[in-house]
Order: sequence, then C-alpha cells, then structure tokens
Amino acid sequence: MFVENKCLVHYCSNQALSSFTENNEIFDQRNYCLDHISDPGKIKKQIYDYISSHDKIIGLNASGLVFKNMDISNKKFFGCNFSHCTFENIHASDTLFRMCIFDFGNFNDCNMTHSNMIFTSFSGCNFSNILFTGSDLIQMNMNGITAHQTSFDDSDLFNSRFIRATLINTSFRNCNVKKTLFNHTTRTNVSFKMSNTREAIFSKDDPEFGSLDNNGEPGEKDTIGALI
Repeated sequence: MFVENKCLVHYCSNQALSSFTENNEIFDQRNYCLDHISDPGKIKKQIYDYISSHDKIIGLNASGLVFKNMDISNKKFFGCNFSHCTFENIHASDTLFRMCIFDFGNFNDCNMTHSNMIFTSFSGCNFSNILFTGSDLIQMNMNGITAHQTSFDDSDLFNSRFIRATLINTSFRNCNVKKTLFNHTTRTNVSFKMSNTREAIFSKDDPEFGSLDNNGEPGEKDTIGALI
C-alpha cells in the first residue's frame, strides 16, 4: 500500500508524490505534492517512465497528474494513489488493480475492458465515454460518480457501491449486481437489461423504484431489488 505522506509544505494537506532513486525506483521518503515540488516536469517524467517500464507497480503515489494517450494494458497495480488525476485516451484492457485510489479523478475516452479490480475506489470521479465492458469490479467504491456514455456491460459488480451516483446514457446490461448498492442514484437512460436487479439494493424513495423487472424491462412494483 502507498505511504500516505503529506506534502513537506507544513500548511499543505495534499498527498506527497512518490520519491525515486537515481535508478528510477520508488523509495519511502517524504516529498512535495505536485503544486509545491521544485521540478514538476522531472517528477512527471519519472512517474511516466516508471509505469512504462514496469509490469507490476506497487505503492506509487501520482496524485494530481495528467495521463494522456498511454497504453497500460496487462499491467498490475497494487496500492497506488491516482486521486485527482486526469486520464484521457487511456488503454487499460486486461489490467489488474488492487486497493488503488482514483478518487475525484476525470476519465475521458478510456478503454478499461476486461479489467480486474478489487477494493478499488473511484469515489467522486467523472466518467465520459468509458468502457468497463467484461470486467470484474468486485467490492468497488463508485459513490458519487458522474458517468456519461459509460458501459459496465457483461461485468461482475458484486458488492460494489454506486451511492448517490449520477448515471446518464450508461448501461449495466447482463451484469451481476448482487448486493450492489444504487441508493439515491440519479439515472437517465440507464439500462439494466438481463442483470439480476432483484439482488441489487435500491432506495425506497428511488424515483425509478418499481420500473424494472429482473431483465431490466418494465415490471411490477417490488421487483427491482432489496430496499433500505
């Protein structure tokens, strides 16, 4: 797991970026955040080069960086911090993430199909034109996300949380949503067709309550899922 070091500027609450040896390996030493580091261009290059040159990335703290036009397919990330990062045109097919943090990030035009994620957090993220199709997204934190034109089709979302998410033109077709929480979500043109919605959890005051059956089609009241 990454070390949660605060920026060396005493009044700054931002997370410090990872430190690197001369051989471009991560080591545990306090550092500055992206706003206060003396040479941001150097640290960005070190982080980009580290990701490009390693198939397994452990404990990387890259909070606040922008990632564009990168292919990280088939890589493995463990305990990394990408909070407040921006991801544009990223290819991350068949990528593994364990206990990583992407909170309050922005994702645009990214392919994350067939990814494997467990105990990873995307809380407060914005997704636009993102593909998670065919992925294992187990016990994920998707609370407060805003998703436009995003596909979770054919994915396993077991025991994940989408509390207070805003979902627009987003699909959950043929998904396992057992014990998945959709409390207080705002949904516009969202499909759950062929998903096991009876085993998902929705709010009693959900404006869409009762509108879907177990195949994501119009149905009778009480068929959408468990209520809390």
